[in-house]
Amino acid sequence: QLQLVESGGGLVQLGGSLRLSCAASGFSLANYAIGWFRQVPGGVPVQISCGTNAGTSYERSVEGRFAISRDNAKNTVFLQMNSLKPEDTGTYYCAAHPRWCSTWNGMDYWGKGTPVTVSR
Repeated sequence: QLQLVESGGGLVQLGGSLRLSCAASGFSLANYAIGWFRQVPGGVPVQISCGTNAGTSYERSVEGRFAISRDNAKNTVFLQMNSLKPEDTGTYYCAAHPRWCSTWNGMDYWGKGTPVTVSR
């Protein structure tokens, strides 16, 4: 079975940092596009960052503060989040597609999410 499990979320202060992990099982992340999405209550998951073997893109609000990376040997992707702001608060999900990055409705596989709260 294909599974994604996020971890690393928590409560941090304005300006702090977190590193989220997304561990895959049942398939190799090296062959998939992997995106990170943030969802707030009442909303849909919004793409924050997504990477393929062709490159990585970032939503404007996190550009320069967040960075996505992969450790293929561990079959894990990471989201390094620096200079965190209260508006970064939400539940973060990793999602996968065998070829391309997409909005939430186009991604095939999802983890259960990990919550991130940034206090003022």
